[in-house]
Amino acid sequence: PLKMETLLMKESPLLLPLNKQKTVYDGFITVQVGLLGAGMQVISLSLFACFCSLKRLQRSSDLGSFILELKTVLEVALKNRPDHVTIPPPQYYSQLIAELESLGWDKLLFIDTEFCTLRLKGVDSSGHEHVLTVKLKPKYPFEAPEYTADLPVPFSVTWTLQSTLAHIHKRFLAELEGLAEFWSVLDEIDVQTWVLEPEKPSRADTMRRIAIGNNVSIKVEIDPRHPRMLPDCCLLGAEHGGNPDCGVLQNLKDVLEIEFPSPATHEKSSLSTECGICYSFRLESAIPDQVCNDPRCGQPFHQACLYEWLRGLPTSRQSFNTVFGECPYCSKPITVKTAVHKQ
Repeated sequence: PLKMETLLMKESPLLLPLNKQKTVYDGFITVQVGLLGAGMQVISLSLFACFCSLKRLQRSSDLGSFILELKTVLEVALKNRPDHVTIPPPQYYSQLIAELESLGWDKLLFIDTEFCTLRLKGVDSSGHEHVLTVKLKPKYPFEAPEYTADLPVPFSVTWTLQSTLAHIHKRFLAELEGLAEFWSVLDEIDVQTWVLEPEKPSRADTMRRIAIGNNVSIKVEIDPRHPRMLPDCCLLGAEHGGNPDCGVLQNLKDVLEIEFPSPATHEKSSLSTECGICYSFRLESAIPDQVCNDPRCGQPFHQACLYEWLRGLPTSRQSFNTVFGECPYCSKPITVKTAVHKQ
């Protein structure tokens, strides 16, 4: 009996005896389902699980009949399920509980009834709350989880067998801090302008369409990794927008509230439209579209010229598709995105 009890606990650790005689048990057994041939379902039960129904183990004079009856019940129940679900082993649940206790239950916002989908809370330095959804797989931790988060950039974690929920959450908090400046820039836009789109922006949105006049707006796209850089902009307006009694140039002046330089007021040389590196205006089809942000300099460059120049400097550094360095003219900080070379 002692040997049988030991084996029973090893095979089905979620079964507990309810009486001293150990003839009545309560708990759960694991049933594995496979598909063979034309949809036939085969149920394999451990030797000692065959003694158990889902709720009770009672004395039986005919063990063979009991096993056949139990198999029949389980086959019918599993055959009626819409899809096959792999049930994790008991160790999966014990490890998950231990990891949640280590992480802190206050970080857990939600967990489904199958203990597979979790939502973890993260708070950034500005006090904004963010949610990370983690979907665990039946072979966790031997199989990496899946992650989804309300972020403007993809979230990923380098997964190893030593990784835990605490490691995932720590990496999530680091990502939030890295995006703090990006959200600060967007918060400023949301508070100080009329944002037309999106109406209810999420923390993953990088675009804002801002009203700047009657039937006229500007769409800006903020780079999450470099939010202080001049954003990509696009003017939007209805065909009937502006003053129909004025020409296009006057409407642009009114909307932008500027006076355009003209041959009557400025020398072309004073506009410095040539690239400060190759000293030409057109480089194949490209024009100088990168400008030093220092108002005392403002020198324009071709993207390809500036990219190659900065790459050749030992003091420059590259992060993702952006190179950071010094302006060739004034030595002030300047950045350029990776140039696209034609093959």
